[in-house]
Amino acid sequence: MRTVFAVSVMVSACLLAVVVCGCGGPSGPSTSFRRPPQPAYTGTRRPLRGDPESEARAILLEGLADVDPRIRANAIEAIATTREIPLLPKIQRMLEDSAVPVRFLAALSIGDLEYGLAKEDVQKLLDDPDANVRMAAAYALLRLGESDHFSTIRDAVASKDQTIRANAALLLGKSGQEEALRFLYWALQQPDSGDKVLLQAAESIAMLGDHQIYPKLWTRLISAYADDRMIGVRAMAALGSEDAKNALLTVLDDAVLEVRLAAATQLGTLGDKSGEQEVRDVFEKNLLVGMDPDSAHRVKVLVALAIGEVGTASLARYLPELLQDPSRTVRLAAAKAVLRLSR
Repeated sequence: MRTVFAVSVMVSACLLAVVVCGCGGPSGPSTSFRRPPQPAYTGTRRPLRGDPESEARAILLEGLADVDPRIRANAIEAIATTREIPLLPKIQRMLEDSAVPVRFLAALSIGDLEYGLAKEDVQKLLDDPDANVRMAAAYALLRLGESDHFSTIRDAVASKDQTIRANAALLLGKSGQEEALRFLYWALQQPDSGDKVLLQAAESIAMLGDHQIYPKLWTRLISAYADDRMIGVRAMAALGSEDAKNALLTVLDDAVLEVRLAAATQLGTLGDKSGEQEVRDVFEKNLLVGMDPDSAHRVKVLVALAIGEVGTASLARYLPELLQDPSRTVRLAAAKAVLRLSR
């Protein structure tokens, strides 16, 4: 599940965290990534509680109960993408969370997993004070069979509010409906569409399988900005064509480690394990040694996510260590990887 309400590197490596967290567009060529401030860990490292899968689920439950809404949002995303169906009643309760991004992600998860038992609670969000949450509720109900809610999302892509427009573009892409393409191309062509709208519209077009978007994605992939290249990586994977996969293979030689890890992850989602060595190098070449804490944290999250998608046994052996990392976000990423590998 991808969302423009991304609240940490785990969800989207600050690709579209601009929508909620206020990251601006690139200001110059970069070899590093901006990200929102990460919550400090106040606990202590502890031994694994039983087997890795049990530990992973315990970490997800801790995340849902965390005081920090960014952690709660990450936990919801991990549960949705690993399809931990038994935990959906807990996500259902998050529809009443005090934080807008948490309610937004909870509604998206209910829709993505078509959890009909939460339908009545989702309907209540149609009256939510936040327009983005109302759209997420419309999306969930659309996925639950109420096709008339498509118009709510369609109309929102014309909003003057850039956050609403970008989130509408996201939901149009996730809707899977071919008619969404003309509204996404409309958003791409509007002079008042900001960068976050343009980025999401292009990725959503890729999600809908329209190969005409390939040249726009390629320009992101060869940008001088590392943030742009990360966006291109994710969008190319959403497109999923043979040309897109070949483009991702070229990124495994990128000068920036984070971009290489992102490419390895996305290739893994396409069933290609070519990025395995890039992930192993982090451990075998001790690439974390001497890295500043912020960068090391970011790399560990990306490594954990990559392990979950590349899925080889030689990489999985690093997950128990990551499950015990002091960072809650790293532990959540590792938990997600463990459960991805168990599928």
